[in-house]
Order: sequence, then C-alpha cells, then structure tokens
Amino acid sequence: MSGGERFELGLTLRDGYTFTVDFAPGEGPPLVVDELPPLGEANGPNPARLLAAAVGSCLSASLLYCLRKSRVEVAELRTKVEGTIVRNERGRLRIGGLRVRLAPEVTQEQRERMGRCLDLFQDFCIVTESVRTGIAVDVEVENALVPVGAG
Repeated sequence: MSGGERFELGLTLRDGYTFTVDFAPGEGPPLVVDELPPLGEANGPNPARLLAAAVGSCLSASLLYCLRKSRVEVAELRTKVEGTIVRNERGRLRIGGLRVRLAPEVTQEQRERMGRCLDLFQDFCIVTESVRTGIAVDVEVENALVPVGAG
C-alpha cells in the first residue's frame, strides 16, 4: 500500500468466531462481527453482510450528498441491498453480486431536478467503485509459528 490517505482498524477475537472491531478515536464505537451458524452464532453481522452494508451505505451517502448540494429536499431515503453467495470454479463461496435499490422520497417537482445526481453519484462512492474495479489486498500472517509452551 502506497500513497493516499491511510486508515486503520483492529479486530480482537472474543470467542468462537466473534470479533470486536475497534476503530480509531473519533471514527465510531466498537462493532461486533460474527459468522452465521453453523460456524458462528450470529452475534453481529458477518463479513459478506458488512460488505453489502458498506456498498449500500456509501451509495446512499453519495446520492444524498449530491441531492442536498442540488437543493433537492429528501424526506426519507431507503436503500435495499440484495446479495448472492455463489461457488467459484474451485467450489469456494464468494459474493456473486450485489443489487442495490435506492428510494429517495421527494416531491414530483424535486424529482425533476435529480437528473444530474443520478448520472454522477455512483462515481463518487469510494466503496462501490473500489469493489467494482477490484481492491489490492496484501496479507501477512505474523508470528505464525508459536513455540510449544509459549503463551
């Protein structure tokens, strides 16, 4: 990873497959994540649902930002994200796709002023465009070999 704005968060195992995610000060409270049964106990959202929530939230915020800048009054914004889990050619589970439906509640007059935002907002969503183009992920396992009796 080089260049750009950096951010960091940490995960700590609680038990089973439940982790606490700690964000930097001022970036939000801790978040509990877990796997769904039978692996975990669903004590929090699992990684696939977090990714779907990140895409949906980012698109919602991007659309809302553009509409507000265009002085389009949004009474309510509802977003629904549907995902599919599929198996790849090696039989491994993967997110096969996400379908996002955004439903801003606006008057007919306001709806007519939404055009430019509808053309632009997706391009400004950091998460969605990163997922669409693929994100480089560098993985390193530290202390993989623990001496017997250590701990």
